[in-house]
Amino acid sequence: MTFSESSHGDSLVTYEAARRTPEKGLDKMGARPGTLGELRKSEWSEAKFAHRTVKDELRENLLRKLRADEELFPGIRGYDDTVIPQITNALLSRHHFILLGLRGQAKTRILRDLVNFLDAEIPVVTGCEINDNPYRPICRACRDRIKSEGDALPIDWLSRERRYVEKLATPDVTIADIIGDVDPIRAARGGHDLADELTIHYGLLPRANRGLFAINELPDLSGKIQVGLFNIMQEGDVQVKGYPVRLPLDVLIVFTANPEDYTARGKIITPLKDRIGSEIRTHYPATLEEGIAITLQESWTHRDGYAIEIPSYIREVVEEIVFQAREDKRIDRRSGVSQRLPISCLENVVSSAEQRAVRCDEKSAVARIADVYNAIPSMTGKFELEYEGELRGAENIARELIRSAVGKTFTRYFSDANLQSIVQWFEGGSELKLAASGKTAEHIAELKKVEGLFDHTAALGVSAKDEAGIHVAAAEFVLEGLWAHKRISRSEERGFFAEPRKMPEPRETQSRMPRRQFN
Repeated sequence: MTFSESSHGDSLVTYEAARRTPEKGLDKMGARPGTLGELRKSEWSEAKFAHRTVKDELRENLLRKLRADEELFPGIRGYDDTVIPQITNALLSRHHFILLGLRGQAKTRILRDLVNFLDAEIPVVTGCEINDNPYRPICRACRDRIKSEGDALPIDWLSRERRYVEKLATPDVTIADIIGDVDPIRAARGGHDLADELTIHYGLLPRANRGLFAINELPDLSGKIQVGLFNIMQEGDVQVKGYPVRLPLDVLIVFTANPEDYTARGKIITPLKDRIGSEIRTHYPATLEEGIAITLQESWTHRDGYAIEIPSYIREVVEEIVFQAREDKRIDRRSGVSQRLPISCLENVVSSAEQRAVRCDEKSAVARIADVYNAIPSMTGKFELEYEGELRGAENIARELIRSAVGKTFTRYFSDANLQSIVQWFEGGSELKLAASGKTAEHIAELKKVEGLFDHTAALGVSAKDEAGIHVAAAEFVLEGLWAHKRISRSEERGFFAEPRKMPEPRETQSRMPRRQFN
């Protein structure tokens, strides 16, 4: 599973670039057919492709990838045994399908990756708004052109990237946006009656003909729009302004939705759900290792000019924060905690270390636990709070999540370590306060005062040959872990100091009953 959904678009190839790249669709002469007559004589013969639908195309290419043992969804982690096999079954079954899941579960990215199961290019009638198949045109304009031009009909080639159409559902979406509307200007210019099919201005769905049409956040669509969708999905009948038009579109329709949206903002009408072949539920990473791999893949951590190192335990803390948040009762579980949280947090951690390196005039920097606290602004907008959480405040919740994450990570490294010498140093009355953006040399001088502190950093993978910044980051993590387990205290004013000893509560003295007087 992976999550930077917006970044995927950068990998798409433009139409013009795709046209300049020789791929599938070349005839034996090494050039694309330019007319219908040439197309009939090429490998794109009428016998092979006249009745081949986009669902057949997806199925054939998917089977080819399976036989070759190719990775089906590169960059998608954590779904190998759950979501991907279900999507594979849906495509092999030629189903329309819907991805149900909370935010930040790579739903949109998966839909965009479906274009990789399409042919590199397909032939279309030049100038057609709905990418008509030259052998089986469905629009009136193309049928008329074939009758008049015959084998001289010019052919163009459509790249796979241009065959994907995506629409974010909002309550103001209309039938005209999705299906189309009558264009009176076109009717006037062409001298056509408004009931003529040639006057239709096609919407997004017809323009996705012979491709993929994706709708994000389906429940936000009004009921009448959803009715129009299921009518096209099964019957193929489109009605524009009261004029029935038979438009048998060749399209795979895929959707995304948040399960809670059924009751929150809207719902998916029952007839439409009935026509959706497969309902596939996505999920968050199941293990910390999967989450770390996703965050490492999606976050921008390599900065120009400065060598910034992120210790493994810092990565674990950042990832553990989101795992703690998903279990916290003060955070709304129905809205979920997006995987974008650790991605944004890690980027902020790196930026905090980078800023410290610049201010201290150091050539390199190592991310410290203090940088995680500096990344709180990247966390507070990533979760919705329940009433109890609202009373506490988003920033305080974030700080408590960091402390819990540090405690969990600390336990994995130091469960069997004896750190009593460090605790005793503080119990002897010593205190240690470190500047948030202090230089490495200053910090290491202060940290060396703590008895036995650097003796335990080897558990974090630190060796004597490592640079000073790595030693500082590890020592600070040890102190933060002790504070997370309440073995020492920490405050903004005093820094680290001994945990106040709790005085034993005085026992209640029971007054004795007076002795009974006997005569």
